[in-house]
Amino acid sequence: MPKGAAEARAHQIATLRQLAHEQFTSDEVGDLLREAQVALNGTDRLDDDASLIRVTLKDYEKAQKLPADLVAEMARTVSQAKQAWKEARETNTFATFAPLLDRLITLNIQKAEAYGYEDTPYDALLDEYEPGMKTSDVESIFSSLREDLVPLVHKIKESVQPDNRFLFEHFDHQKQWDFGIDVIKDFGYNFDRGRQDVSAHPFTTSFSITDVRLTTRIQEDYFPTGLFGTLHEAGHGLYEQGVALELDRTPLAEGTSLGMHESQSRLWENLVGRSYGFWTHYYPKLQALFPERLSDKSLDTFYKAVNKVSPSLIRVEADEVTYNLHIMLRFQLENALIARDMNVNDLPEVWNETMQEYLGVRPDSDSNGVLQDIHWSLGVFGYFPTYALGNLMSTQLFNQIRKDVTDVEQQIATGHFEELLSWLRTHVHHYGRKLTATEILQRATGESLSSDSWVTYVEEKYSAIYG
Repeated sequence: MPKGAAEARAHQIATLRQLAHEQFTSDEVGDLLREAQVALNGTDRLDDDASLIRVTLKDYEKAQKLPADLVAEMARTVSQAKQAWKEARETNTFATFAPLLDRLITLNIQKAEAYGYEDTPYDALLDEYEPGMKTSDVESIFSSLREDLVPLVHKIKESVQPDNRFLFEHFDHQKQWDFGIDVIKDFGYNFDRGRQDVSAHPFTTSFSITDVRLTTRIQEDYFPTGLFGTLHEAGHGLYEQGVALELDRTPLAEGTSLGMHESQSRLWENLVGRSYGFWTHYYPKLQALFPERLSDKSLDTFYKAVNKVSPSLIRVEADEVTYNLHIMLRFQLENALIARDMNVNDLPEVWNETMQEYLGVRPDSDSNGVLQDIHWSLGVFGYFPTYALGNLMSTQLFNQIRKDVTDVEQQIATGHFEELLSWLRTHVHHYGRKLTATEILQRATGESLSSDSWVTYVEEKYSAIYG
C-alpha cells in the first residue's frame, strides 16, 4: 500500500469493523444464540454444537459490552499508529509515535471499563488473550520465576562462554531458506495448506484451517535468526493446521489462547530445534550446505553456540534463558501504562533503566529499545505475558509427551516427528477453542500452570552446557 493511503485505509477498516460489530451484537443474534443454548441443554460439553454455542455466546456477551463507536475508533487509531510506529522505528524518533500510543492506552482503558473487572483494568485486557487469567496470577507466577531465573542468569554470566562468532559469518540467504523449509516439512507442516514468506517481523496468520501463512526473516550475517524464526512460526502453523476440520468456518477454528499458541511455537523452536538430539540428525546436512563455515566445527561446538546465553537488546533474538525477562519487563511497563502510573513520554527512559536492571544491557537507541515491538501500535495490551506463559506450558506438555511417547527424544534424533505431532494433535490442537488453555493443560498433564518444570529444564540443560 502506498504510504499516503494509510489514512484512507484507516477509515475503511474502521467502517468495516463497526458494521461487523453492530451485526454480531444485534439483539437478533443474541436471541438466536440463547434459543440454541436452551435447545442444547444437557448435551455433552465437548459436543461440537454445544461448544460452538457456548463459546460464541460468551464472545457475543463480551462484544456487546463494547460501544460500536469505540470499536471503530480503535480500528482507525490502530491503522494510524502502525504507520507512525513504522516511521518512528525507521527514524529513531519516539515522539512520532508517542501521541498515538497515548491515545491507544486511553482507548484500551475505555475498553477495560466497558468489559468490567474485579481488581485492575489490566485483568480485562489480559482476559482477551488468556481467558480466565488474572493479573495477580501472572504476578505470582512471574515472581516465583524471577527468584529462580535471575541467579541462574548470573551464574551463567560468570561462566566460560561458548564461542559463537562463526554464526555471524556469511550464510547464503537461499540456502538458509531451503534448509528451514526442509525441516518444517519434516515436522509435518503441510505446504498444500500453507506457505512461508519473508517479513520484517516474523508472524503467522490463518485464514482457515487449510490456509495458514508463515513468515520469517533471514539474516545472512547471523544464521540463527532465520532458522529459529522459521521453526517458531511453524509451531504456530502446525497448531492452526491441526484444529479439527469439522470446526472450520466457525468461531472455534483457531487456537484457544495466545499462551497455548506460544507453547506450541516454543516447543518446536526450543525443546525440539535447540536440542542436542535434533542437531545429531540435522547438523551433518547443515555442514554439507555450508562447508566453508561449519566443516571444522564439531556438533558439540555448534550445539553450544546456538544455545549461548547472552543478554541482548532484541526480544525476538533472545536466548531461551533470558527471554522471559524481556516479557517481564513489558508486563511491568504495560501494567503501569494502563494504570496511568507512568507517562508515555517517560517510557523510553524507564524502558532503558529496566533493561539495565533485568538484563544488564542498555539500548543504544529507541529503535532497539521501546520501539522494537509492533504490538502496542496494534492496540494490543495484555498480550505480552502470554509469551512467557507459553514457555512454561511448553515444558509441562513436553514432560508428559516423554511419559506417553517414551522414545520421543530418540525419534527426534533420527528426524522423525510423527508421534510427537500426533500427540499434540490429539491432546492440544484438535480442540480449537472448545476447551480453554487451563482445561487443555489439566487434561493433558494433570497439572495447573507452574514455572517449576521450565526452571528444572533450563537448569539441567544449561548446567550441562556451562558446566
